[in-house]
Amino acid sequence: MTSTSRVVHSDPDILGGTPVFVGTRVPIKTLLDYLEAGDSLDKFSDHFSSVSRDQAISALELAKEMLQQLYSF
Repeated sequence: MTSTSRVVHSDPDILGGTPVFVGTRVPIKTLLDYLEAGDSLDKFSDHFSSVSRDQAISALELAKEMLQQLYSF
């Protein structure tokens, strides 16, 4: 399982507590917005070089794990 603390950080002093990638001010939602718009992970990485590809993939894996836990019976 992916450790949330290695990927996501939320602090009221950083963007009002919006979940961001650890070590950045890039909201996790930005990655999801890019993917939703049909953009590639590479395009996101090009635009937000402070987020490593591994961090982006880990965030997606974390979201997948959370959804699986939420909907598993």
